[in-house]
Amino acid sequence: MREKIRVGFVGVGNMGQCAHLKNFATLPDCEVAAIAELLPQQGQLVARRYGVPRVYRGYEEMLAKEKLDAIVASQPFNRHGILVPQLLKAGVPLLTEKPLAASVAVGEAIVEAERASGTWHMLGYHKRSDPATMRARQEIEHLQRTGELGRMTYVRILMPAGDWVASGFVDLIRTDEERPRLDVDPPAADMSPETANRYTAFVNYYIHQVNLLRHLLGEAYRVTYADPAGVLLAGTSASGVACTIEMSPYRTTIDWQESALVCFEHGYLKLDLPAPLACNRPGRLEIMRDPGNGAEPQTSSPHLPWVHAMRQQAINFLAAVRGEREPMTRASEALADLRIAREYIRLLTGE
Repeated sequence: MREKIRVGFVGVGNMGQCAHLKNFATLPDCEVAAIAELLPQQGQLVARRYGVPRVYRGYEEMLAKEKLDAIVASQPFNRHGILVPQLLKAGVPLLTEKPLAASVAVGEAIVEAERASGTWHMLGYHKRSDPATMRARQEIEHLQRTGELGRMTYVRILMPAGDWVASGFVDLIRTDEERPRLDVDPPAADMSPETANRYTAFVNYYIHQVNLLRHLLGEAYRVTYADPAGVLLAGTSASGVACTIEMSPYRTTIDWQESALVCFEHGYLKLDLPAPLACNRPGRLEIMRDPGNGAEPQTSSPHLPWVHAMRQQAINFLAAVRGEREPMTRASEALADLRIAREYIRLLTGE
């Protein structure tokens, strides 16, 4: 593979610009070769700011004319079923935003398209790429392997609604061009329109936590309870570890207070994550060890690099394109997230 990985962008709207392009465009081993954008003025302005040499009105023309090593497509997830299989035909790795789709059935079709393509599709679960989460995963694997704090007993994620943008759109380029009407994927056939709306709202906002819970557990889990107020999702992992997601039991207006607690018999890891679009700010990890037998309990917090999750996600994606590591979340695992969400909605609504 050439020294710089040539990446093509499909869409440079809000997240395309501020979550992805401004990170990829400033990585020394990446060359953003082209942009495909339906809004021509916006495409040109964005390309000029980030030094992208070519802009196309559609991804078809871009793929026909460019030799790319990878594609980043930040698009509405209710269009993934239409768009992703076409992009996978290019035969190069693909990064899209989460969730995989707006229904399990469309997600299944995307996974089949990935299998047939000979390449892979990574979902933008950026919380896995936060330096604090990456370090937490290493520590959890160590503790599970050594057993020095006993067995894992409980994982809890708290995610209050808050200011997820954290001034992350201050440099967003917008134009007043008319947005074209685009086709979207068919609605889920196994839900009423009202229930489907609840499902898509849930996966839009909380699918990150559904995915992060599995990542911290290190194994699959199933939903066992959905409280009627819509605040608590409870589950059990494959090995019997209790787990919960607390969804907006309160809200903040100028802060983001997402956290995760991973408990062992003799200690815990506490993960505090910053707002999704906060720049140059990693999460914070606290580790408490109390092995007993007269040993003094210890609490530590590792110093982490000043790299935010979206930038580290871009770094991780490029490393996966080079074959240096596995993609952080592939489409098949993202499909498992959709199925977890479907079971939660079934328990919540009875449908």
